[in-house]
Amino acid sequence: MTTFLSPVVSATMMNGTLSVLVIDDDVIDRMAIRRHFDKTPLQSQITEAETAQQAKELLASASFDCIFLDFRLPDTDGLSFVKQLRLEGNHLPIIVLTGQGDERIAVELMKAGASDYLAKSRLSPENLHSLIRHAINAYRAEQRVRAAQEQLRQTNVLLREQNQELEAQRQQIERQNLRLLQANQHKAEFLATVSHELRTPLNSILGFSQILKSQTKGSLNDYQAKMVDCIHTNGESLLYLVNDILDMSTIESDRLQLAPHFFDLTALVQEVALEMLWVAEKKGLKIDRSIALENSKVYNDRRRLKQVLVNLLSNAIKFTKAGTVAIAVKTVATNSLEISVQDTGIGIQPEHLSSIFQPFRQADQSIVRHHGGTGLGLAITHSLVNMMEGFITVDSQPGQGSIFRVQIPHTIAG
Repeated sequence: MTTFLSPVVSATMMNGTLSVLVIDDDVIDRMAIRRHFDKTPLQSQITEAETAQQAKELLASASFDCIFLDFRLPDTDGLSFVKQLRLEGNHLPIIVLTGQGDERIAVELMKAGASDYLAKSRLSPENLHSLIRHAINAYRAEQRVRAAQEQLRQTNVLLREQNQELEAQRQQIERQNLRLLQANQHKAEFLATVSHELRTPLNSILGFSQILKSQTKGSLNDYQAKMVDCIHTNGESLLYLVNDILDMSTIESDRLQLAPHFFDLTALVQEVALEMLWVAEKKGLKIDRSIALENSKVYNDRRRLKQVLVNLLSNAIKFTKAGTVAIAVKTVATNSLEISVQDTGIGIQPEHLSSIFQPFRQADQSIVRHHGGTGLGLAITHSLVNMMEGFITVDSQPGQGSIFRVQIPHTIAG
């Protein structure tokens, strides 16, 4: 007789003998099961137990591929035994042998976890083989499902642990950010206080040195006049630095507010150019001006826009040894104008272009620098232009110079 074996059963048979535990107190029934197994193509090893207690001892000491269980045992019934095995975590295929007319009991057995059932009156090699094939196939499928569920459970546990760790890290980062914000706020307040306190004595120094320079209270010899002029010049430089620090701290703490009004931009550009001319002429530089505005009346904060122009022009003059510094203003759209400051100075290295608008940054960060300053001028300019709803860009070639372009609305939001 040729019988088709499913791939799972075939693979099981090829790997060894099928180990079967038969639990039945009737020796005739056990012998009948052995005879039927011998008539199947299955290679099997039969182990017998007459009671549930014997079966439990065998299950604890040996491995089996499936169980044949008589419903009626001396020490328990099959339904209770199946439930007990399943509760203890035993998932082996269990085929229950029932008497004639026990269909209701068979249904209860299946609900309790039995793999299948067979009436003893229908026991045959064909039925036996079919039951084992389906039971083992179902068992293998259940094993795969349980393995997948266990893997999913472990994955979920791992994900929960990772989520808890991420949440802890997020909370730690939030606490660190809060501390940084508080520290930054304290720093800004400290700088603002210190800058304010420094400006008071500096203004006095500048005032007294200006009186001495005027020689209205008495004449000075050349050496004295030179020293007073040096005091005044260095006092002004120090005041510029203090003002930069104060402005930066005010901007960082979001306390700087624009005060826009209408004014003549052409007049402002001419004013700034004239004020910076003496600085340029001391280095032998020229300041070229080009103004092409359709309407020179703009609505902006005049003081802060002047600060932008002064910062860009002074920066250009500082880094230019020879040649020309040029400022140009033109209308580029109905409500947009462009201010550009170009120089023929040392230029900026490409790797520094991305950081020049950051506070306290200069292209030359070496200990011995050729050019002074706090490194706040461009950062302040960048922040002010942003507040004016505009943007600033830079193009530069090392050794050939730089050009800064500011584009802002003709009329900013009030």
